[in-house]
Amino acid sequence: MKRLIIAVLILSGLAGLCFGQSGSRARSRRPARKTIQLAEPKLKGAVSLEEALVKRRSVRQYANRPLGFAQIGQLAWAGQGITEPIKGLRTAPSAGEIYPIDLYFVTPEGLFVYRPRQHSLEQTAAGDLRGALAAASMQELVARAPCDIVLAGSARKLTARFRDKAKTYMLLEAGHVAQNIQLQAVCLGLGSVTLGGVNTRNVARVCKLPKNTEAIYIISVGYPLTQATTPGAIEQSTTAQAPLTTGKKAVLIIPSQNFRDDELVETKRALDMAGVETVLASTRRGIIKGMLGNMVESKVLLSGLRVDDYDAIIFIGGPGVEEYFDSAVAKNIARDAAGKRKIIAAISAAPTILANAGVLTGRRATAFLSEREKLQQGGAIFTGAPIERDVHIITCYGPLAAAQFGRAIAQALAGK
Repeated sequence: MKRLIIAVLILSGLAGLCFGQSGSRARSRRPARKTIQLAEPKLKGAVSLEEALVKRRSVRQYANRPLGFAQIGQLAWAGQGITEPIKGLRTAPSAGEIYPIDLYFVTPEGLFVYRPRQHSLEQTAAGDLRGALAAASMQELVARAPCDIVLAGSARKLTARFRDKAKTYMLLEAGHVAQNIQLQAVCLGLGSVTLGGVNTRNVARVCKLPKNTEAIYIISVGYPLTQATTPGAIEQSTTAQAPLTTGKKAVLIIPSQNFRDDELVETKRALDMAGVETVLASTRRGIIKGMLGNMVESKVLLSGLRVDDYDAIIFIGGPGVEEYFDSAVAKNIARDAAGKRKIIAAISAAPTILANAGVLTGRRATAFLSEREKLQQGGAIFTGAPIERDVHIITCYGPLAAAQFGRAIAQALAGK
């Protein structure tokens, strides 16, 4: 009997040892989450507040140069750093000193949340999430920025004290924080841009934000494209060179409502940088509101548009673009432009206009996947690529490639 008890105990011990080793292995397989202790913030700089205010501009084109954690730490401190340790007061004012804002930093190394008390970054996800964040926010430049800062907030933290004013106070505080970060970026020789109108639910999902925390907006930060990569050296880029297409003119045709703001903005910016003169056209003149809330002015009535006045005819997409799918006016413009060998371009759902006009027959083309069947019915060779250029016809699958779309149009206008 004693031998039996001893045997059972030995086996139990071995089993426990095995389970313990297995648990240890399981734990060791979990990715280690980094905690990065940041260097002490600098409290004096070479750029005055007045200079920073003068130099602050929205910068959307960045050099291929990463940000170091020293710079990220200084930006984090500027936004939410502790300036009075005893009370825990921070760089940005907060209603009731509650501080409902958190800063998340999206870099090639992973996703990090800033911990003001420790002045440290805690990794919450590994891997480069910038592409996913760009898709979620519908802002293509987010994928190109060396660092994207997500301002997230919880109005619930303020509700007990401020009730119906909680959301307002949270948003006001986010504005204070963002301005601090942008001014600090100027002092560090960096460029930045705040991106509102993002899909907050999708951004929150990518960043795996805690419950009752919402993404407010994104600040993209990096070295401006013409910034020196080393002291005295200039970043080489065709977009930083002299305009390639001075004297060319393009018309951007937008729906009379709910056009894609990001597609229009990124395409127009690329054309502007290339020296292309642009004008907006639609089925009505005047102020038109995009699906993300931006206001633009249509100066040309579509029914009076003369193809001969332009070197490029460009159709911008968005939910409202369906008004042009069966529009005789829109289709005639496309046919006239094709017959005169003008540059014809369309993005996201807009290539369907070209397909319905019969100008894509036998041509390689791309668009939103939802438009695939319509393009094929129109005789197009659908590729699903981000950009397709078939001689003088350029198509694009969506907003994430809008900047590339604009550059492709500029190159075609330059004869390249």
